Amino acid sequence: MTPMIDPTDARLLQEYQRDFPLVRAPFATIAADLGLSEAVVIDRLHRLQDEGKIARVGATVRPNTAGASTLAALSVPETRLEEVAGIVSAESGVNHSYHRENRWNLWFVATAANRIDLSATLDRIGRRSGLKVLDLPLVRAFNIDLGFRLNGPRHSLGIAGAPDLGALTEADRPLLQALSQGLALCPAPYAALGHDLGLGEAQVLARIHALLRAGILTRIGVIVRHRALGWSSNAMVAFEVPDNRIEAAGLALTRHPGVTLCYQRRTAMGLWPYGLFCMIHARSRSEALGILDGARAMPDLAGARHQVMFSLRCFKQTGARLTRQEDAA
Repeated sequence: MTPMIDPTDARLLQEYQRDFPLVRAPFATIAADLGLSEAVVIDRLHRLQDEGKIARVGATVRPNTAGASTLAALSVPETRLEEVAGIVSAESGVNHSYHRENRWNLWFVATAANRIDLSATLDRIGRRSGLKVLDLPLVRAFNIDLGFRLNGPRHSLGIAGAPDLGALTEADRPLLQALSQGLALCPAPYAALGHDLGLGEAQVLARIHALLRAGILTRIGVIVRHRALGWSSNAMVAFEVPDNRIEAAGLALTRHPGVTLCYQRRTAMGLWPYGLFCMIHARSRSEALGILDGARAMPDLAGARHQVMFSLRCFKQTGARLTRQEDAA
């Protein structure tokens, strides 16, 4: 974490990325923990959001549970990068878009209520840009929780369990959409959310509990913007690993300290043979490459070809779209 950050802000960002209080007045609970007033906690979170240090206080939804999602990329001539990034970012279903060091240099995550709508998004981007869209759907998540500690030693991640899709109802979709966009920064955010959705506060809290237990929600808490906090050397790394070694390699990567995400994606014949992805968030390029060197030395990744794609610029970072656009209007 950047050394200039206020110590109380640091605690807010460090301690409340997950396990956010599921009580009627969560900010009052946090205030009691920090020795502050509820109003001061809310004011600090507003300021951190205005400064770009946090995206929201809300939830992250496991991909391909309440909707459809994919990781996609375009190979964009440098002279058209701003133009094409604008085309991509204009799509409401695109929630992350980054310029990365690679021939495929514009990477984005697209989400939608279903695969038909998702395909329509990718088709529009391809048609409007005139470029081939590389579509790499998720096959397996080894760990997809980006709520790692911002100071102290690096730790290995836990392994993501299978979600209980039977716990999800169609009526949950508006709730998940709202949580992915963020809670209101007010004394009773769950009541405010319930008012917007036509639900009681107790119903909202009960469904959040159920969706967390089921693994549909991966966490609820402060969603930080890592680059603004000094984590400026972040690399997406993709490995070419035979299918019979993917599971062992993915589990090994997930346990490697410094790896912050790990998942398997479908490859694209003739275009992209790299099916095992991980993210490394670091404060310097040398730190990131040191973590990668350690990962590459593991027996399960011995000899695997790979691509290292440091992020150069973030064009868009928002919560996922889980409802159809016309339903949200």
